[in-house]
Amino acid sequence: MITPNMNYAKLKESYLFFNIAKKTKKYLEENPDKKLLRLGIGDVSLPLCNEVIKALHEAVDDQSVKERFHGYMPEVGAQSLRETIAAYYNKRNVNIEADEVFVSSGASDELGDILDLFDKSSNALIIEPAYPAYVDASIMAGREIIHLPSSIDDGFLPLPKDDIKADLIYLCSPNNPTGAVYNKEQLKAWVDYANKNGSIIIFDAAYEAFIEDDTLPHSIFEIEGARECAIEICSLSKTAGFTGTRLGYTIIPKTLVRAEMNLNAMWVRNRTTKTNGVSYIIQKGGEAVFTEAGQKQIHDNINIYKNNATYLMEVLDKLGIWYCGGKNSPYIWMKCPNGMGSWEFFDYLLTEIQVVGTPGEGFGACGEGYFRFSMFGSNEDTKEAARRIYELLK
Repeated sequence: MITPNMNYAKLKESYLFFNIAKKTKKYLEENPDKKLLRLGIGDVSLPLCNEVIKALHEAVDDQSVKERFHGYMPEVGAQSLRETIAAYYNKRNVNIEADEVFVSSGASDELGDILDLFDKSSNALIIEPAYPAYVDASIMAGREIIHLPSSIDDGFLPLPKDDIKADLIYLCSPNNPTGAVYNKEQLKAWVDYANKNGSIIIFDAAYEAFIEDDTLPHSIFEIEGARECAIEICSLSKTAGFTGTRLGYTIIPKTLVRAEMNLNAMWVRNRTTKTNGVSYIIQKGGEAVFTEAGQKQIHDNINIYKNNATYLMEVLDKLGIWYCGGKNSPYIWMKCPNGMGSWEFFDYLLTEIQVVGTPGEGFGACGEGYFRFSMFGSNEDTKEAARRIYELLK
């Protein structure tokens, strides 16, 4: 009899969003006249920008003309899009070559698939609170996990510890769920640690477009030495509203080598074996994101989300409640008031003012006593939610 992957039996049930849905459903059934203001949403609410829509339509039309029709695309991505993404990095003086860019169907897919490059004996260091997929993908792959706690004391931006020996290191900056962003000196500490120990950093840059502070790094490759120890995974989901169309990219430098194995070449072999690439239509839409007009339009949308953050930050500042995120991130991570637990605060907001967020405990034990708000909702709902929160907690 075949033996299944028993690592799946080690997975903990994910009750976070199930419980949120269950609690909100029950509340609405008992209070059908109430409207919930949802600040827990992890999906975008604004449509794709005009430049992207125009490119998608043109690409669909191409598929109806024999001379412009495209079948299978290169498994690693269309050369034009790879060159476009490399140029996007080069504008920030980050030297990336086109053949170091791999086009993907999104960051979530890559965060799990990238583990194929590493032997199952390698462990994985995950900073908590954490995006749950880091933990679950590592467990599915049969890896030992090192949980590195973070807290208000380090601004939820812990630095490496010499007494911990990590093989793989997950870093997310701007962070989900906390919204905290590493500065260059802090990232340099992680890069130095990785190079000293032969570790590999898996850098999740899904929210880099939300950084407005010019002193903060958008990419791990802005840090000296990162080309010898890091892989960067990025997404157009939150950057450009591609959550429903699915497009991202992974950067693996050709200088990244372990045990005489070149990880860039390994990933070429992996992708050409395990995928048939991303559709021509979606990749053409992705190229439009990086045009001058596309960049202006997506940042107009990002600014709307950032304006949502301003409403809530102003309220929390007035109330004297500690938080991080918001300015350079679409998430705000706040300390629950009056010593409340995460789920206690969730229930309080739901029943008293009909505002829904995400309890921090759902992102790991270090999140207990904290709460995440997402800024991807509508401007009107976020403004009203901020007003209600102030009136409730003042």
